[in-house]
Amino acid sequence: MSDENSLKRHHIPKDFSDRFALAFTKLARFFADTFFSGRYGHRAVVLETIAAVPGMVGGALQHLRALRRMESDHGWISTLLDEAENERMHLMTFIHIAKPSRLERWLILLAQGIFFNGFFLLYLISPRTAHRVVGYFEEEAIYSYTEYLAEVDKGIYPNVSAPQIAIDYWKLKPDASLRDVIFVVREDERHHRDVNHEFANELTS
Repeated sequence: MSDENSLKRHHIPKDFSDRFALAFTKLARFFADTFFSGRYGHRAVVLETIAAVPGMVGGALQHLRALRRMESDHGWISTLLDEAENERMHLMTFIHIAKPSRLERWLILLAQGIFFNGFFLLYLISPRTAHRVVGYFEEEAIYSYTEYLAEVDKGIYPNVSAPQIAIDYWKLKPDASLRDVIFVVREDERHHRDVNHEFANELTS
């Protein structure tokens, strides 16, 4: 499968759980599109603060589950915590690029507070649905970063130098640019998409 086809990979909903996850994701996408209207850097700052929540919530709850059952987590905990850390690094990178306003910082506090509690409850009720939500979130993230990349290539957004934090984290070339950053972040999101859809599939079986 080509890279382009891989980027477009979509999990087709198979039951109510999947349809709920997709509908919730599309609703979140609607609000993001309405508020940011193509301001991709600022969009990334706000949404990455939310994207870093599921891995931490899932990792913590899987940790407690493994303790209660006194059994192996089969690598889920470290995978989810690594995902949370990776998403946090996305945020730290785009803060240097977009410079969030005071309003956006307040929006971050509100959105993260609401999403953390909602996702925590969802994971308690249905871990499978929670992972499917994340899988669909990542599909939308790939789409958004692909749009962002296209806008940079068209010259609509300047292809500025990559922040040093991104160069160090992803081991980019010293002269790396915003385009390079978007590309590696999109690759991260593709990986998270596949992992979370697979986790949801495993919880189905």
